[in-house]
Amino acid sequence: MERRADQTEAAIVETACGKLAGSRRGGIFSFKGVAFAKPPVGISRWRMAEPSLPWSGIRDATRYGPVCPQAATRIEALTGGVMGPQSEDCLHLNIWTPGCDAAKRPVMVWIHGGAFVLGAGSQSTYCGARLAAHDVVIVTINYRLGAFGFLDLADATDGRAAGTGAEGLGDQIVALDWVKRNIAAFGGNPDNVTLFGESAGAMSVAALLASPPARGLFHKAIAQSGAAHIGYDRERAARIARAFLDALGLAANEAARLPEIPADVILKAQIALLTAARSGRDKRKLGALPFQPTIDGTVLDRRLIEAVRAGTARDIALLTGTTREEWKLFTAVDPRLRLLSARGLVERVTRLSPETAPAMLAAYDRGSPFERFNVIMTDKGFTVPMTRLLEAQAPHAAAYAYRFDRRSPLLGGIMGSCHALELGFVFGTHGQGLAKAFFGAGPAAEALASAMMDCWTAFARSGNPATETTGAWPCYDAAKDVMIFGDGAPHGLRAPNAERLRLWDEFPELRLGP
Repeated sequence: MERRADQTEAAIVETACGKLAGSRRGGIFSFKGVAFAKPPVGISRWRMAEPSLPWSGIRDATRYGPVCPQAATRIEALTGGVMGPQSEDCLHLNIWTPGCDAAKRPVMVWIHGGAFVLGAGSQSTYCGARLAAHDVVIVTINYRLGAFGFLDLADATDGRAAGTGAEGLGDQIVALDWVKRNIAAFGGNPDNVTLFGESAGAMSVAALLASPPARGLFHKAIAQSGAAHIGYDRERAARIARAFLDALGLAANEAARLPEIPADVILKAQIALLTAARSGRDKRKLGALPFQPTIDGTVLDRRLIEAVRAGTARDIALLTGTTREEWKLFTAVDPRLRLLSARGLVERVTRLSPETAPAMLAAYDRGSPFERFNVIMTDKGFTVPMTRLLEAQAPHAAAYAYRFDRRSPLLGGIMGSCHALELGFVFGTHGQGLAKAFFGAGPAAEALASAMMDCWTAFARSGNPATETTGAWPCYDAAKDVMIFGDGAPHGLRAPNAERLRLWDEFPELRLGP
């Protein structure tokens, strides 16, 4: 009997820990909710992850596992939709492959974004089926978020509690180790692994470029809308952890109680801290991303950008870029900012950089105060850090730059080419369900998705993202070539906005980033 293309079949694969029962649909095998580490629960809540234990029998791998504990926002609804139940037992990964055979296909491991407090590898935008159809193996992972993954409790409690503030990165490293040991059974090549991620996921990619324990676990890297200007020193990380303990109403000498506190109570304290940090009225200077990796001395031994400049990622090809109007995801729906006055713009830019404010206001002189503010913040948070990462890596390996210019049709187009907009095109999921209102659909969108998937998988295959559609794509060097993806055919642009970007040479590097 002839089998329908959309018919689902069972598929069994044997890994180092035991057998998994996945499924096959439309020519692509999928294995979901695969545990790559022991559950980080109880006394393990703030300890580094340990590899999963072997099991007997056959484990079901046809459904996604729980997502890591988090508090959802409207941004999640725009870029990924509902993610399912939450649990601290969340260290799972998902695999899509054209064949569980010996083909040794390129492997692409995705790290999701979400400001280090949101997201999951199971978000519908990250379904790997269409990307895997380009004859690659796609893996998406979970990692501990927020207070569970990025909290330096050990220093804040004088060693009474575990937690170095790098456990979330440690989860990613254990997942990569699982891939190295097991991906051959899914038709993948463990010696050709590309790490890719967006936003906090891209910052995680940069962190793993800098991390000594991650060396040898991946061979190429793609950082989308995020770079190497994160990572708190231990003093600042401990200050944030002390603020978190205050939000819990817990003294440092009561740290032994931490593993017993319910996850929902932890999340309430996390929300209180985030609300205070982003209010603009908190005098503790917690930062816009208070939960982010700590430079703990082991997983990270120095600031990320300094490590990459020193060659920690030697021979790892890099593809990185931004959207044209990143900051509009955070401002377009705020009526106060859309009505920003000229005086308000001057005040905001002066607070941002008193020394360079006059020159910056003169250089960013096009459009309304709202438009000018968004361009400034896009450059500060994304464009300049991306450029610095390219400049840091280019002496050590091939490096390539892109920019995503397509605009979202949502809300009459006010969001522009905002943060996260390229995601649906990288995965080919732009037209699925409610997400198409954000990403857009139709022939032009489909052509753009096809071009980007071709480039991303070409890079995973060879370390060069050029395709017949793009033509030659020069490595990033003094000419500063950037490939532009928009509504027309991809095309190269030489040193876009170079004059205004030179202003940021006088801006303190410690203050770059979102």
